[in-house]
Amino acid sequence: QLVLNTEEEGFLEAEHEMERTTGLSQVELKRKYLDENTARHIYDLQLPCGPYGCKYDRSGRYSILYGQRGHLALMDSHHLSLHTEFHVQERVRDACFLHNFSMVAVAQTNHVYIYDDAGTEIHKLNDHQDPMALDFLPYHWLLTSVGRTGHLKYQDTSTGELVSHHATKLGPCRVLRQNPSNAVVHLGHANGTVTLWSPSSSQYLAKLLCHKGAPITSMAIDLTGHTMVTGGADRQVKIWDLRKFQCTHSYFCPAGTPSSLDISQRRVLGIGHASHTTFWSPEALTTKCKDPYMHHAIPACGPVETLRFRPFEDIVAVGHAKGMSSIVIPGSGEPNLDTTEYNLNPNQDKRQRREAEVRALLDKLDPNMITLDPNEIGGMEESTPAVRNERLKDLQEEADARNSRKPKREKTKKRGRSKIQTKLRRKQRNIVDEQVLKLREAREREKEENAAVVKGAKDPSALPHSEQQLSGAKETAPAALKRFF
Repeated sequence: QLVLNTEEEGFLEAEHEMERTTGLSQVELKRKYLDENTARHIYDLQLPCGPYGCKYDRSGRYSILYGQRGHLALMDSHHLSLHTEFHVQERVRDACFLHNFSMVAVAQTNHVYIYDDAGTEIHKLNDHQDPMALDFLPYHWLLTSVGRTGHLKYQDTSTGELVSHHATKLGPCRVLRQNPSNAVVHLGHANGTVTLWSPSSSQYLAKLLCHKGAPITSMAIDLTGHTMVTGGADRQVKIWDLRKFQCTHSYFCPAGTPSSLDISQRRVLGIGHASHTTFWSPEALTTKCKDPYMHHAIPACGPVETLRFRPFEDIVAVGHAKGMSSIVIPGSGEPNLDTTEYNLNPNQDKRQRREAEVRALLDKLDPNMITLDPNEIGGMEESTPAVRNERLKDLQEEADARNSRKPKREKTKKRGRSKIQTKLRRKQRNIVDEQVLKLREAREREKEENAAVVKGAKDPSALPHSEQQLSGAKETAPAALKRFF
C-alpha cells in the first residue's frame, strides 16, 4: 500500500488563527499556488442556451453539458476539447452517462432519448413519459427516471426491458439521487419528504420528513452511504445519518435556496445557492463547523443549476444560467485510482473499454439484490446459543398453540343437509360458468314454448298452421279415437 498509494490529498491550511481559507479566490489560487496543469482547469464558458447543467462520467474523463433550450455538448475534460455538439430542438431537463461515455441518456420534453458519443439517436424510451430527473445504476445496468406524474421507473439498458414501475403518489418530483453503497434511489418531494426505493418493492423502503413545510430542492449522498445531505426551500441544509435516520445538524444558506448539492470522494460538501457556491470541509458532515472551507461567487449569472465534483480530480463544474464555470477545490478529489473497477480508468483505450464493457455485463447484479442493508445478501445470520434457544422456545409455543386449538364444529342440519354432496352442491349454485349459462337459456326457451302451448289451447288461432290442423282433427275425431291424439 505504501508503494502503490504514492499520492495524498492536500487541503488548504491557514497560517495563523486570523486567516481564513474562505477568502482565497480562484484568481489568487491560479496565480500563486497552482501548477500550470491544474491552473488551466479554472475557466468560464459563456453559452447562449442556458441555464446549463453539467455531469461527469465515472472516470471523470468526459463531461456532458446540457442546456434547457436543447443544446448538448460532450467534452473531453483532460484535453479541454469538444468531443461532440448537437441540438435536439426540444427542452432538456436532465442528462446522464450510461455505463461509459459512448452512451448518454437525455430527459427531454415528453420522453427519454439515448444518444451515442457522435450525437446519433439510438433509442427512444416511450415508457418514460414527461421525465424530470435521471440517474444510472452502474452495477445493475439500470436507468432510473422520475417525472411530472410522480412515477419512478427502472429500465434495464442491457436488455431494453422495463424492470419495474412504481407510483410514488406524492406528486411531481424533480430531485433524484442514488446511494452509491447499496444502489437505493432517494427521491425528494414537494411536501418536504424523502423516500427510499428499490425495484423489488412496490412501496418505499423508508420515508423521512426532512424539511417541514418546504419542498426538497437538492440532495446528495456520500460514497459510504452513511450520510445524506438535503436542501429545502426554507434555505436549510440538513445533514442526516442514514444508519439511524436522524438529523445530526444543519446549516443556513443566507444567499438563497440551495439549488444543488454534491459530496466529493473526500467528503467535501459543495452547496450551490443563488449565484454563490460554498464548500465545507469533511469535518462539517460529522460535527457542525463555524466557517466554510472555500467560497466562490458567480456574479450576474443567475441561480446555480448544477454543482458536480469531478472524480479523481480537485475540480468542480458549476452550471448556471449563462453557461458553465470550472473551479479548483484543493483536496476534494481522490488521488489514487482503482483500475480494477470497470470504466474508472480515464486513460483506457478502445480495446480496454470493450473488455470492461463485456466484463461489467457478465458481473451485472440482479435488481432484486438492491436492499437497504447490502450485507444481508450472501451472508450468514449471526446468533448466540441464548438467541437460538429463545427462537426454539417460541417455535414450540406456536406449535403447541396450534395443536391446542379445537376444530370448529359445524352445526348439524337435519334431513341430509349436512352431507358432503349437499354442501358441494350448495356451493356449486353460486358458480356461473358457460354450462350454467347454456342451461339457463335452454330453460328459458322451454318456458316460452310451454307458454305458447297453453295459450294455443285457449286460442287455437295463436298456434302455428300445423298445430291448428292437428287441433281441428282432434275435435272432429270420434270419441273412440280421441285417445290417440
